[in-house]
Formats: sequence, structure tokens, C-alpha cells
Amino acid sequence: MSNIILSIKNLATSFDTGEGKILAVDDVSFDVKKGKTLGIVGESGCGKSVTALSIMRLLPKPAGSIENGQVLFEGIDLVKIKPEEMNHIRGLKISMIFQEPMTALNPVHKIGNQLGEVFKIHSPDMNEKQIKNESIALFKKFGIPDPDRRINEYPHQISGGMRQRVMIAMALAGKPDVLIADEPTTALDVTIQAQILDLIRNIQQETGLAVIFITHDLGVIAELCDEVVVMYAGKIAEKASAADLFYMPLHPYTRGLLSSIPRLEHKRKTRLNIIPGMVPGLNELPEGCRFYNRCEKAMAICMTKAPGETRITEDHLVNCYLYG
Repeated sequence: MSNIILSIKNLATSFDTGEGKILAVDDVSFDVKKGKTLGIVGESGCGKSVTALSIMRLLPKPAGSIENGQVLFEGIDLVKIKPEEMNHIRGLKISMIFQEPMTALNPVHKIGNQLGEVFKIHSPDMNEKQIKNESIALFKKFGIPDPDRRINEYPHQISGGMRQRVMIAMALAGKPDVLIADEPTTALDVTIQAQILDLIRNIQQETGLAVIFITHDLGVIAELCDEVVVMYAGKIAEKASAADLFYMPLHPYTRGLLSSIPRLEHKRKTRLNIIPGMVPGLNELPEGCRFYNRCEKAMAICMTKAPGETRITEDHLVNCYLYG
């Protein structure tokens, strides 16, 4: 029996803009295993969040659309099912923690009412008292103090860390099999960030939850993830286990990201390494390798022809002519 619960195959997502149609995600494939955490890492604008929204079928309409590919959940292609069928899967089978909990929560509704909506949608037989009791129990489980009072408060009345815990409680209220966490620790201080990561890890150990963790923080990837997908300008640069990625990075972009991390052994006032240049705009992508204009190892062929996927080991793949 396969331990793969979610399989993304050749996913391509586009947006209609004033300058024409652009591909924000281009031929992306990866698998998510039961009880494991897959990290998706890359700079802002590389397609991480669009990949997540494509899986959830929450792309902004009418501009965003899935052009090609499959999103297979337990053998069902989520790209092809009807919207009402997707509504049943979304939240109950696959949930998502969105970026910026202050804006993800409705500022004019009490926290308890927003959490209660999950139960009303997915457990319509529950009455108001049962919903309240279950909401309080969830708040206790996720470390929200004084839950009887918190459920009657508004988002602005609690801290950023507490808002993030509320978002996690809402995402897991339906007891999903897959959780997509889109930069859930951004803008939180390191102490609260560690608490959120511990919370997700503990829930995973208790329930066997599969997690897709989206971030630009390689430190978080090292701490939490089993496997990693490195994305750049809408395409996958490298896929590997977390151990292989940190001890044997292959793609020049992956190496650049890792070399830019400050290290304790560096001398004081040592200049940080940087990746020169900027991520190209999606309306001005080069014909060949998308990392060509920033790559120290670039060759002539990189400018005109995109590299194919090269399998280094069973679990380590890279899109780069250095290994083709």
C-alpha cells in the first residue's frame, strides 16, 4: 500500500494580466507522504503560495486558472471534480493555514463564531452548545489560554501568536489528512515561532497528519521537514530529502540560498553572501534556465534551452545542466 496521500503531477497555473497570460507555476510535480512534512522553499514570487492555492482550488477568479496537470488526493484528481465536491474535501480532508493571520481572520466577527463555522459546515448535526464546547476544547488543545473568554473576543484583541494558534485550530477542526501551512511563522518572534513549530510537530505525531510547509526560512525547513522542494520563478530547481539538501545541495540556486544563511562560525563583521540580481518577472522569463542571469555556473546552453530533470538518487532530483 502506497504511503503517498497527495501527488502533484505536472501542475501548471496561469494568470490573465494586462500584458497577456503568464505562467506562475510551470510543470511542478511532487508527492506528499502520510505522516511526513514536505517543505517548499524559495524567494518571494517563486510560486510557492500559488502552488498551494492551486491544490486547494482557491485561485482568484477569473484571472487564475489551472492550465495543466493533476492534483491527486487518494486517487481522486481534484482538478476535475465539481466545485461542490471540492467544498467537501476542502477543510475536511485538506486544510490550509493562510499567510498573515490578522488579515485571514475576519476582523468584525468574534473568534469563536469563525471557528464555529467549520463545525457548521462539516458537522451540521452539531448544536450551538456542542459547537461552543468543541471550540473551547480545541483552544485548550492548541495552547490558547482562558478559552472561555477568548471565543468571545475579536482578532485585534489577541496577539499575533494567538491569532496563528486560532488559524491552526480552524484548519484542524475538521480533522484533515493534509495540512498546507503557508508561511505560518512569518512576522512572529523566534520564541512564538518555536512554539508554533512544536505545536504542528506534536499534532502530526498524534494524528499522522501530512504537512506541506511553505516558507523562505531554511532554518525552519531544517527543523521541521523530511523532504524539500526548492522553487525558483515558478519551476522546481531541486527536490531532495532535508538531509541531502543541506549536506549535498546541487543546484546553484540551492547553494546560493544555503550560503546566504548567517553562521556562528563566521567572523564578526563578515559580509553575508548574497545571490546577485533579482527573480525575473513572470512576464519576462528567459527562454532557457530561469536562474541563468544570476548563476555563477551558467553555460551557453542555459540561455537558450531549459534543463530537464536529472535523478541523482531515488529521492534527489535536480534541474540543471551541470548534472545532465
